[in-house]
Amino acid sequence: MKRLLALAALVAMGAICPAGVSAAPAHGIVHAPRHTWGRGTSTNWSGYDITGSGATFVSGTWTQPTATCSTGENSWSSPWVGIDGDTSNTVEQIGTDSDCTNGSPTYYAWYEMYPKKLVQIPMTVNPGDSFTGEVTYSGGAFTLTLTDNTTAATFSTTISQKRAHLTSAEWIEEGPSNGGLTDFGKVTFTNTSATINGTTGSLSSFSNADPITMVTNSGMPRATPSNVKNGSFSVTWNQS
Repeated sequence: MKRLLALAALVAMGAICPAGVSAAPAHGIVHAPRHTWGRGTSTNWSGYDITGSGATFVSGTWTQPTATCSTGENSWSSPWVGIDGDTSNTVEQIGTDSDCTNGSPTYYAWYEMYPKKLVQIPMTVNPGDSFTGEVTYSGGAFTLTLTDNTTAATFSTTISQKRAHLTSAEWIEEGPSNGGLTDFGKVTFTNTSATINGTTGSLSSFSNADPITMVTNSGMPRATPSNVKNGSFSVTWNQS
């Protein structure tokens, strides 16, 4: 998952006009596969994943978090759903961002076929809107779909990918391994669903669902997932 943002052109065209935001992030953002730090922890992911084989579908809904920014702060945070990246070096994902750019909240939507660069989605993102992300694999191609349930705006693209491992499905709040994690407060993932290991079900139905806590390089919690209940869970910001 990456993020070297080429958003200026979209802003100039008026494609990006989130609430209170008139400029794209000035700092570079790099999404990446999970960086592990001991068992059940990561320096860049928090949430849940399911590992196995034949991961062909993942879906989840979240409410766009509000970014709380200090003066001059540059940081980022991303809720997303995706396939791969936990035990592989590819990730096929779609999501949104709540970032701080020079101290100002910035919101936008994107998809990424890591290690290819992130692609900005020309969709207005407002804090408080409900989003549903889906990633589906079939016949050597991935279909990535993002729907703003609040405004009914939707985006979908289908991309061939022959290098995918199809070994995990995820519901993740991501931040930088080295850099500031935006204070997003809390984000809740609902309506979780995945197809992996020949089984389709909600996150609650998989006995091998793994919680992931995002930690600092010294092991202190940065973002912590709750327990899963009825296919839903939350990730809470702890520290940058």
